[in-house]
Amino acid sequence: MEQPQIRVGVSSCLLGMHVRYDGGHKRDKFILNTLGKHFEWVHVCPEVECGLTTPREAMRLVGDPRQPRLVTSRTGVDHTERMQRWAEAKLDELEEKELAGFIFKAKSPSSGMERIKVYDHNGIPQPVGRGIFASMFMERFPHIPVEDDGRLHDPDLRENFIERVFVMQRWLDMLKEGKTRGNLVDFHTRHKLLIMAHSVEQYREMGRLVASAKDYDEDELFQRYLEHLTRAMKTHATNKKNANVLEHMLGYFKDELSGDEKQEMLEVIEHFKRGDVPLIVPITLFNHYIRKYDEQYLKGQVYLEPHPVELQLRNHS
Repeated sequence: MEQPQIRVGVSSCLLGMHVRYDGGHKRDKFILNTLGKHFEWVHVCPEVECGLTTPREAMRLVGDPRQPRLVTSRTGVDHTERMQRWAEAKLDELEEKELAGFIFKAKSPSSGMERIKVYDHNGIPQPVGRGIFASMFMERFPHIPVEDDGRLHDPDLRENFIERVFVMQRWLDMLKEGKTRGNLVDFHTRHKLLIMAHSVEQYREMGRLVASAKDYDEDELFQRYLEHLTRAMKTHATNKKNANVLEHMLGYFKDELSGDEKQEMLEVIEHFKRGDVPLIVPITLFNHYIRKYDEQYLKGQVYLEPHPVELQLRNHS
């Protein structure tokens, strides 16, 4: 499945730009070399772009974790208002970019998305904050998938994030075709098994919403659906949930497969469920039968290839 370039925001230092407070960078080879083949980067460095120099004095968050101040570590200069004024204008600019995701720099007082140290009045840090810009971004764009470079080293978190980015891009593409009930039904139909693999509860809620689409005006319908879609995709797909989807798919071949073929498929699904083989193994076998028997419904399911195969996101057990 050929995928279009996808526009994703990223902290500039992760692309190798010398924008860190010490004049250095934090180039990430996976982000730059692997994801860079599929994503069009929109790089952002809040500290430089709001007018601070490179190099510069290090900063940290202080005060109330819910509304921390951005203060220089040694001299105590408060840059909170400067950062917030810049961020408000930057978020307006980014809205026009139609981002499908954002990768933040972990541990940054401006760009960290979680567990950022916030220092109390005694100078004691607690890892309970968010970077000023990251917090404003996530509040402004609650449905855009976000992650940080540190968490992307976890295979499950990496797969979940990238899968969500591709779902968001397909959502944006669908909106460009027109905010119609027919387009929403088509989107939901193609994503049914993928949604089921993440959350059966949300899958059922979304099915009921789509079935009663005529009861809502388009704006409310699409907003409600997007809220459910976001909740579903944030829920991680486990081996057990994926195995349930695979068993559901097997039902589409009840009249085609021989007894031995069905048994082989059930054994492969069980091996995957136990963690003996990665998801790519049963998916490859299913794709063989889908092509052999020209199973049209499954051919249209995003679940079979939600992201480019070369990313190898389904190759880990």
